Amino acid sequence: MSRFELWLIHLSTVLVGGTGLVYAWMLWAMESSDPYAVVNHAWQPAIQHLHVWTAPLLVFAAGMIWRAHVWEHWTRGVRARRRSGVGLVLTLAPMVVSGYLIQTAVGEGWRTAWVSIHIATSVMWLAGYLAHQLSSRPTARDRRVKSKANSVPATPSPLRRAS
Repeated sequence: MSRFELWLIHLSTVLVGGTGLVYAWMLWAMESSDPYAVVNHAWQPAIQHLHVWTAPLLVFAAGMIWRAHVWEHWTRGVRARRRSGVGLVLTLAPMVVSGYLIQTAVGEGWRTAWVSIHIATSVMWLAGYLAHQLSSRPTARDRRVKSKANSVPATPSPLRRAS
């Protein structure tokens, strides 16, 4: 995974997770002093919009690292951080799909269901992401597997003359 991909996934997770947490706090922990207010805080709609606008960045970043990081480690048998990585993969799809379905749900029951799924999977994503970043370093076996994959036997160049 390149430095750009690494920072993109970090940045997008912080932006989407941060705006989601702030929006949830404004929605459920704050109370407006105006009894006729539709929102609990003046910034609540802006934070919600930022959350929705930055979410595609997270989807893009996850797609970017799929082949070079996720699939590569899976096929090579890298065991380090596998449990948290699999957890992230399993929570990504329901988190993303429920986030979009919240915006299109018409019935109150469906909307409540999608919100519940979105909150649960988003909390799991953030916890899994933190666990994935803080989990142990690669084991000796993982380092051997990686060194075997990176070692390429030296082959003579066809442009080089034999001496």
